[in-house]
Amino acid sequence: MNESRQLDLFIDAPPPTPPAPRPPLRNTPRPARGDTTVPTLRPQSLAAGMRWREVRASTQLIGFVLKRSRRKSIGLTINDDGLLVTAPNWVTLAQIDEVVVEKSNWILDKLSAWYDRRAQLAMADTHWQDGGAVPYMGRRIVLRLGGAHDHTHLQGVEFEPSDGDVLNLALPRDADHGRIRDAAYAWLQQQARTWFEQRLRYFLDAQGLQLRRWRLSSAATRWGSCNSDGNIMLNWRLIHFERDIIDYVVAHEIAHLREMNHSKDFWREVGRILPGFERARDALRQHDPATLPLI
Repeated sequence: MNESRQLDLFIDAPPPTPPAPRPPLRNTPRPARGDTTVPTLRPQSLAAGMRWREVRASTQLIGFVLKRSRRKSIGLTINDDGLLVTAPNWVTLAQIDEVVVEKSNWILDKLSAWYDRRAQLAMADTHWQDGGAVPYMGRRIVLRLGGAHDHTHLQGVEFEPSDGDVLNLALPRDADHGRIRDAAYAWLQQQARTWFEQRLRYFLDAQGLQLRRWRLSSAATRWGSCNSDGNIMLNWRLIHFERDIIDYVVAHEIAHLREMNHSKDFWREVGRILPGFERARDALRQHDPATLPLI
């Protein structure tokens, strides 16, 4: 997905206060065509108890975040920061390096896929620091830290945001990027839960339908689902998109309460619930849930 298509669901306006530039990262340039080196992305900051480590495998240097724990074995995970190695306190650094080298082919394959996915993230250009910008309901809001706030709140109209609205996080200005990201994600999920509930109720009442239950989803393959028992799941990452996109997915799943298929009758039902849904549907088809941030 190229950049112009990536951003077409968002209002393309820069934040009023651009974030400070990040310090340069080692080995971060995209490899040239034909170069099989996988970039090493060192996180912007590390949480307490974590450290950055690098080991030379047969083909290249591999960087990773090392976390000690009480677990009984060494664990390898690819997360939003790249490779995380979790190891028992009694395991030596040499033993950890040996495991990374032994699993280097698997690690590099997963890191390569992660790097490609990361380049397409809706929040790939977000700096998890004071002044960073986050897509929310089709706009970009700005993160603020270090204020006298005991809870996260948005300065602006909650479900009608404008570019540049400020999201105050109840965190110190020097909070590490993982804490900032987690706090922003938690707020986004809460907003998704509240807004989706309202839109479900609106369409259900208009159609005279009942819903057994619904819940948020973090699925990597679908935006929503409805099973034969009448239970609906909606992907929380939809909260990044404008309201028309969210309404389309809600209407789509509600239509399944009458038509548990994707036949012509189903699409007629979607059109009856939400006339003119085609624009939102066609726009959303350009996006895969797997290319949006995971929590």
